[in-house]
Amino acid sequence: MTPRHALVASALLVLTAGVALAVDPASPGAPAPGRPGGVLKVLTREDLTQGFLIHESATLSTIWPAQPCFNGLVAFDPMKPLENLDSVRPDLAEKWSWQDGYRNLVFFLRRDVKWHDGKPFTSRDVKFTFDMVREAADATAKLRVNPRKEWYDNVEAIEAADPHTVVFRLKRPQTSLLLMLASGDSPVLPAHVPIAEQRTRCVGTGPFRFKEWKRGQSVDLERNPDYFVKGRPYLDGIRYLVITERSTRTAALQAGRADVASPADGSPPIAAQLRAAVPGMVITRVGLNFADHLMLNHTRPPFNDVRLRRALSLALDRAGFVSAVLQGGGVPGAALAPPPIGFWGLAGKDLPRDNDKTRARALLAEAGYGPGHPLRLEVVSRNIAIYRDGAAFIVDNLRQIGIESTLRLIETAQWYGLSTRRDYQIGSSIAGYGVDDPDSILSESFLCKSARNYQGYCSEQVDRLIAQQSQELDGKKRRALLTRIQKTIEDDAARPVLAWRFDHFAHRPDVKNLVPHHTPYSYGRMQDVWLDR
Repeated sequence: MTPRHALVASALLVLTAGVALAVDPASPGAPAPGRPGGVLKVLTREDLTQGFLIHESATLSTIWPAQPCFNGLVAFDPMKPLENLDSVRPDLAEKWSWQDGYRNLVFFLRRDVKWHDGKPFTSRDVKFTFDMVREAADATAKLRVNPRKEWYDNVEAIEAADPHTVVFRLKRPQTSLLLMLASGDSPVLPAHVPIAEQRTRCVGTGPFRFKEWKRGQSVDLERNPDYFVKGRPYLDGIRYLVITERSTRTAALQAGRADVASPADGSPPIAAQLRAAVPGMVITRVGLNFADHLMLNHTRPPFNDVRLRRALSLALDRAGFVSAVLQGGGVPGAALAPPPIGFWGLAGKDLPRDNDKTRARALLAEAGYGPGHPLRLEVVSRNIAIYRDGAAFIVDNLRQIGIESTLRLIETAQWYGLSTRRDYQIGSSIAGYGVDDPDSILSESFLCKSARNYQGYCSEQVDRLIAQQSQELDGKKRRALLTRIQKTIEDDAARPVLAWRFDHFAHRPDVKNLVPHHTPYSYGRMQDVWLDR
C-alpha cells in the first residue's frame, strides 16, 4: 500500500469509528421547509469589479452576488450567525478527517455533483482550485490578483488520491484551515473552464446559475435544476440591483422595489427609518468583521518614521468616530475584532491609547513638523458612502494636530491597484475579512509578503509570532501570543484601527430563512431562502 493510500485508509477507519469532524446537513438545526417560486430582489452597492471570480476579489461587491453560483468543500451553517468550528458543515465534501496530529486533512467528496455545464465534479477540481490559489509550482492556472494566497501558506501539497478523495498535507498543525475553507471566499472552481470565463459568467456547482449581467445595472441568476441538495433552492431566481447611492438603496428597500439590503448598509438611523416605514421589516444587528483604519505607507517618507505613525494613531478620537461616523454602530478595537463583534481582539484597558492631541503634536515636533513647517498630506479613499464618511472624519482629526490634508476619492476599479502598488501617502480604508480567525486576518494584513499588506508593514518578529500562534492548539497559549502580537502591531502603529463595525441588516418580512452572520462573506448563497408570498 502506498503512503497516500495508507493515509486515506487510516482516515476511513476514523470515519467509520464515528470520530470525524463532520456534521449531518439534515440535523435538527436545519432550516424549516419553504415554499418554491419567486425571484428575490437583492441590493448591491457596486458592480462586480472583478467579475464573478471570487478568488481574485477582496471586495464584498463581487462576493455577495457571485456566491450563489458556488460551493466550497465545507460551509458555515446558514442558520447560525456565529461562525466557528462548531458551525462548519459538509458541502461538496460529505465528510472530513484530521490525521497525523492535524497535519493532514482528508476530504471525502460527494459523488452526485455536477457543474452547471453538466460535467461531473471530482477531486481534480479541488486540486486545481487550491493549487492555483496557493500558487503551487505545478498549478495549471494563475490568478491576476491573489488576495488570499497567504491563507494556504501552510499547505505543502494537495493530493487527489482518487476522484472522490482529496488530501491537504500541511507543514504544521493548523485547525483554522477548516474555517478558511468554509468561508464564502473559498469556492471550488471547475478545472475544465478557463479562468477568464469566470470573470464574465459564473460556472459553479451552486444552487443558482448565471443568466445575465447588465453591467452597472443588474445581475440575474436562475435556479439550478440539477442542484445536489434535493428540493433546493426554493427560489426561481435572484436579481441583484446595482444601486450606487446609499439613500437610493434605502428608498428601494422601503418602497418594495428590493427585498434584501446590501450588507454593511445598515446604520442605526437607517434601521429606524425602515422600521418606521415598513411594518415588520426585519432588522438584525450583527458584526461585520469590517475594520475602519488608516493606511499609512511605511515604504516611503514620511510614514517610514514610526514617530509620525504613532502621532496619527494618538490623534484619532476612536470614541468620537463610533459616535459621529458610525452613529453607535461599532466598537473601538485593534488588529483583531474585539468582543462582542469578534473573539480574539483586544478590549478595555488593552486598547491603544487615543485622542491625545498634545502627545500627538509633540511627536510631530520630534519628527520636524509644527506651525512653521506643517505636514501636508493627500488622503485617499474609495468613492462609496461608508468610506467617504470615515475619510472626512480623519481629515478633521489630522487638522486638529496641525496636519494640512486634502481628500481624493478613488473609484473601486482603481482602488486595489493603487493600494497594491502603494501609490499613496495615507488612506482612509475599511478592511473586511472572510473569517474571524487570526490566521485569516493577520496573514492577510500584517505578514511582510502579503498582497493585502497594503501599508508595507514588515516585522520579522511579528511574522514569526503569527506562524507560532497558528500551530498552537492550546487556546489559552494562543490567546497570550495574540495579545503580544496585537500590542506589538499597535506600538509600531502599523495600521491604526478606529473601529470594528456592526451592520443593521434589513430585509422585508416575507423573506424567510435569511440569517445574517457576523461576517457578510458567507451567508449570501441563498440556498434555503424563500418568499412567503
